[in-house]
Amino acid sequence: MYDICCIGHITLDKVITPQTELHMAGGTAFYFANAIRTLEATFQLITAVGKSELSYVDTLRVQGIAVTVLPSAHTVYFENKYTGNMDHRTQRVLRVADPFAVEPVLAIPARVYHLGPLLAHDMSTELIRALSKQGKVSLDVQGFLRKVEDQQVIPIDWEDKIEALPYISMLKANEHEMEVLTGQSDPRVGARMLADWGVSEVIITLGSQGSILYHDNTFYDVPAYVPRAVVDATGCGDTYMAGYLCQRIRGASLQDAGEFAAAMASLKMEASGPFTGNVTDVTRVLAQSEKTMPVAYEKNS
Repeated sequence: MYDICCIGHITLDKVITPQTELHMAGGTAFYFANAIRTLEATFQLITAVGKSELSYVDTLRVQGIAVTVLPSAHTVYFENKYTGNMDHRTQRVLRVADPFAVEPVLAIPARVYHLGPLLAHDMSTELIRALSKQGKVSLDVQGFLRKVEDQQVIPIDWEDKIEALPYISMLKANEHEMEVLTGQSDPRVGARMLADWGVSEVIITLGSQGSILYHDNTFYDVPAYVPRAVVDATGCGDTYMAGYLCQRIRGASLQDAGEFAAAMASLKMEASGPFTGNVTDVTRVLAQSEKTMPVAYEKNS
């Protein structure tokens, strides 16, 4: 049995600027897998890509990451087009991958399943329910809040949230995703609402203001660690969850797990591409870096 199994599509990302056009791998699954390989946990990735992107899987395997590839007619293909000084972006989804079927995923036993949907159709409530009978389910909710129409990304609410959330042990959302899910702008109020709907551990990330965790009627304020340079925020949330889940399965408290995760995310922001640091680097950030604490939104919280 694996400690953690991540389920999600690796993407093909096309980034267009006035100077260049780049093609690279991306997606929750890609960034999470790269981050967790540096930590002490047994890990398996389940993904689905088209044949033309199997080289991305080969690269992960060379790094020692166990990967199960399910068949898909296409790879998820995002196009991000920037103009001027990177101050404006338009995004399209040029291709979508097949959703994850239940039976192939259930064949991989794990203590924790981390779900990284990119679009609303990627994973069914049936899959979430079935996985919850085998282990704890962790969810990065972002993909359930967007769909594609005429290649454009459209924000939506998660239609099955009330049915599905009781099967989610850990849920991560940023402040904007939390507001879409709950209708609340105060992350503490939103976190309580998500817990009332059945989530055990709620993780609300607030960017440079840190993060807020909520479990058993208790809030934990986790600082953001100021990076030495802000280079690339892509994948920071996925890196955070890799650190958080690894620490939790090793018995760390929510506070300690959150701080370890935040330090990993800070390191990730200092360079383009996925996380390449190690535990020693994280320990240095925890000991030496400047902190920014979350804002106390709700009185008497």
